[in-house]
Amino acid sequence: MSKFKVFGGISAIALMAAACTTTGNVERNTAAGAGIGAVVGGVIGNNVGDGDAGTGAAIGAVVGGAAGAARGRQQDINSGEGTRLKQDAAGQQLYYDQSAGRYYYYGANGRTYWQNGALRG
Repeated sequence: MSKFKVFGGISAIALMAAACTTTGNVERNTAAGAGIGAVVGGVIGNNVGDGDAGTGAAIGAVVGGAAGAARGRQQDINSGEGTRLKQDAAGQQLYYDQSAGRYYYYGANGRTYWQNGALRG
């Protein structure tokens, strides 16, 4: 089995594990980090050592994706929302508040609540 297939498999697993969070920060940053890492890793791999751009790109994608996921997770923590898998709150339809970067739902009383149950002001 080639190194590229192994690293490609690892990066695919990492991307799937980071999928479908409530804010989308983890997904966006993982994808961007993997893309940037693949490009940089390919250039470095081509110019250093064996000159194997494919292996360099695969390693760069894994490292960049992991760094991107960590950055997205930190953004979730800083927003106060935390990283959660996307799911309905108490069976309610979730809506996304673009300005707050958080999900909310309508309660039975007509009020809106953040996904964590706090009253949305």
